[in-house]
Order: sequence, then structure tokens, then C-alpha cells
Amino acid sequence: MAKISKFVSRNNKAAARLDTPTDLSHDAMTAVSEALNGLLADTYTVYIKTKNFHWHVSGPHFRDYHLLFDEQADAIFATADELAERVRKIGGVTIRSIAQIGKLQRISDNEQDFVTPRDMLRELMNDNKTMMASMREAHKIADDHNDVATASMLETFIDGAERRNWFLFEASRTADESGH
Repeated sequence: MAKISKFVSRNNKAAARLDTPTDLSHDAMTAVSEALNGLLADTYTVYIKTKNFHWHVSGPHFRDYHLLFDEQADAIFATADELAERVRKIGGVTIRSIAQIGKLQRISDNEQDFVTPRDMLRELMNDNKTMMASMREAHKIADDHNDVATASMLETFIDGAERRNWFLFEASRTADESGH
């Protein structure tokens, strides 16, 4: 029993060292942190997938898609630090490992040996739409807890995901179909 008490005591001390003062309630901090950590896991998933497609795209539009995927990966990666820092600003604890990302991610990885460029575009488009929906859910949680700063940050991120989605959609269209 003494070992368990020491372990709990050490964990409480470590948590106290990371405790960031905030005017948000504990419930608000917990709910917003959980929503943002889910977004952070999905952000890393979409980032890795986008870089994977950047490295493995081929075909007549190679240069355009290669550059598009690289530009989008950079934009996606840039949001990761802001999400994690927001969690810490409100007193939460953010993800700590690849394993935790795997547990929290809602977007599937793509480990296929070959993906056609059009399928890459469509898959990333769908992933960005999933991200937009998750960001809107997180925005509602932030609104429900009067966390204006998180809501504002998410509005900017939603706009970025909508832009990526639009570019992916337009790039995926063919001359003889609407692309929908």
C-alpha cells in the first residue's frame, strides 16, 4: 500500500507543477482540453498522411500535387503547436506520445503501397471535411464554456481546413465530371 501512496503522491506533485492558473472552471478545462487533444491527434494523422502522399505521388500532375501536398502539410503542422499550447494555457495536459495519438485519432491512417493521385486528393479532402466537423464540435464545446480564445483560434483553423478542402476538390475534378 505504501508504494501506491508514493506513486499517487508523486503523480499529484507532478500534476501540481503543470497546473496553469486559469479563470475557466475545471469542467471547462477538462472538456476543452479533451476536444483539443482529439483535434491534435487528428492533426498529426492528417499531417503524416499528407506528407506520405507528398512523398509518393506520381503521374502527369506530379509537380502540382507534390507542391500542393507539401504546402498543405506545412499549414496543418503549424496548427499542432497552437492546439497543444492552448491546452496548456487553460491548465490541461496534452498528448505525450505516438501511442496516445493512435488512441485518440478519429481519422484513419493510409498504409497502402500505392494510391492513385486522384484517390490521394479525395482521401485528403474527406479527411479535411472530418477535421472541419471536429473543429466545429470543439468550437461548440468552447462556446458552451465561454472559452472565447479557443473558439476564435478554431474559427481560423476551420477557415484553413475549408481552404485546403477547396483546393483538393478543385484539383481532383476531371474535365468530364463535376467532381462531387
